[in-house]
Amino acid sequence: MNIKALIHLIRLDKPTGSLLLLWPILWSLCIAAQAIPPSNLLIYFIAGVFLMRSAGCVINDIIDSRIDGQVERTRHRPLAQKKISKQAALMVLGVLLGLALLIVLQLNLKTQLLSIIALVLACLYPCSKYIFKAPQLILGLTFNWGVLMCFTAVTNQLPAIAWLIYTTAILWTLYYDTQYAMADKADDLKIGIHSTAILFRHYDTLIISLLQILVIIGLLLIGFIAQFNYFYYLTIVAVAGLMIYQGFLIRHRDRQRCFQAFVNNQWLGGVVFLGVMMQYI
Repeated sequence: MNIKALIHLIRLDKPTGSLLLLWPILWSLCIAAQAIPPSNLLIYFIAGVFLMRSAGCVINDIIDSRIDGQVERTRHRPLAQKKISKQAALMVLGVLLGLALLIVLQLNLKTQLLSIIALVLACLYPCSKYIFKAPQLILGLTFNWGVLMCFTAVTNQLPAIAWLIYTTAILWTLYYDTQYAMADKADDLKIGIHSTAILFRHYDTLIISLLQILVIIGLLLIGFIAQFNYFYYLTIVAVAGLMIYQGFLIRHRDRQRCFQAFVNNQWLGGVVFLGVMMQYI
């Protein structure tokens, strides 16, 4: 198997998606533990993030292999270019899921049960863009399911703040993946798949702004419930600044700038994590 094609298949060369998946996990581990989380849980969840993100990408590429060649951004993917066969991709997927299973088996029963739902969601999302007008919502539900798993792994419970973090992270995913979809809007219209960038039409930038406001409110509520100090709220000011910058980037709906706005969210998530982490050191 071509190593370069394998790296591309599992997106080791594109860490943004893994970081966007990782940040809410790290927020949640800290808040659930009310401390810097135990090193074993950090290792399990960080490894799980990279394994499941890679597995999700493989599932997505297998399902999308017939259309990826028609989309500018995805036409160089290894399955679209037949640099990797579907059989080989399925083998890679099996290895990734097997390693993820080994990690899940180290966690408690409630977390193991939640992991089954996580796998179902990971399989559902790639199909959703063909049948559902807002697949970014399904992505949000899928991408952030680990938030709930963090709380059950640490406390064996799902308190209200866990659901608040999950909801806030879903709203965040919904808006940043809409930015991503804005970069692909012309291609998606041509091949007939759905996205919120298409659903929102010319209201896309306005709706993204409203979603950003909701994310800010969610982050403020998280800080209030967790009784965070002023430093956390200073980071939320920085988050608002990053959101304003993203709005500037997407205002003309330029493909490259929309993608740049999407990538900028990896810094936004890191800023929130800094605010959370500083409460416990």
